[in-house]
Amino acid sequence: MAEGGDGGRKPEAYDDELGEAVARAQSGDEAAFSTAYRLVQPPMLRFLRGMVGEDAEDVASDAWLEIARDLSRFRGDGAGFRAWTASIARHRAIDHLRRLRSRPRATYLENDLVGLPARQDTASEAFETLSTERALALIATLPRRQAEAVLLQTVIGLDGPSVARVMGKRPGAVRSAVHRGLRRLARQLAAPSSEHVTDSDSQPLGDAR
Repeated sequence: MAEGGDGGRKPEAYDDELGEAVARAQSGDEAAFSTAYRLVQPPMLRFLRGMVGEDAEDVASDAWLEIARDLSRFRGDGAGFRAWTASIARHRAIDHLRRLRSRPRATYLENDLVGLPARQDTASEAFETLSTERALALIATLPRRQAEAVLLQTVIGLDGPSVARVMGKRPGAVRSAVHRGLRRLARQLAAPSSEHVTDSDSQPLGDAR
């Protein structure tokens, strides 16, 4: 699921191109900004669809307005830009959910979920077999912290420390959230009718309180 914005490449495969485009865009090159948008928008949109359902494009538009406004302040490389834009998109999504006070709606996406984190286990292998619609519906049932961590790592393709920075959590807490989220998804696949969310330390994804 950690796909890039250009032909399904993994994020690491286009971070150099993205970093160069961002640097040129900061110097006023509009074509370079378009390149950065092309590389970042598809995974961002998939991430937002996992968080806010069919309202993803509206939230993405708000995020890009903020990205364009604050672009001159960004400092970093292509990977850093992915994390920075993911943080902005996440905050816009949380604001949106707070306004709606509703659970995210399941949606159809363009691609199936592929390319989960490099450390494969039984849970992630089972997760890979799901259609996008079913996978996002399952993710939406996770406690919010677990759902966000899984989406940021598998959709945006951020590494653990970057996910931790975006979420404002310790890396160990993020690793635990991803591990517990994937294990819970695996259990739901094995016995979907008998699994219930029992974590008491966080709310479901759609609850932005």
